[in-house]
Amino acid sequence: MSAEKKSVVTIGDWIITFILMAIPVVNIIMIFVWAFGSGAPESKANWAKAVLIWFLIGIVLVVLFWSTIFASIVGLGGMS
Repeated sequence: MSAEKKSVVTIGDWIITFILMAIPVVNIIMIFVWAFGSGAPESKANWAKAVLIWFLIGIVLVVLFWSTIFASIVGLGGMS
């Protein structure tokens, strides 16, 4: 591990990170860069990987929810 990869992420770095997370499209690209790129500090890479896991969980839950709603609507339409 390089010294930069183990470096502490400063408050200023986190402020810039949160500003970048507020910009559409840029936020998704940067999450992948920090998660899988070699230049990010280890703590920021772990944070980005955790964010991606939460995104995946959210997508799965949304798909399940809307599938259930759609199935209910289609089921009700077939009974009349």
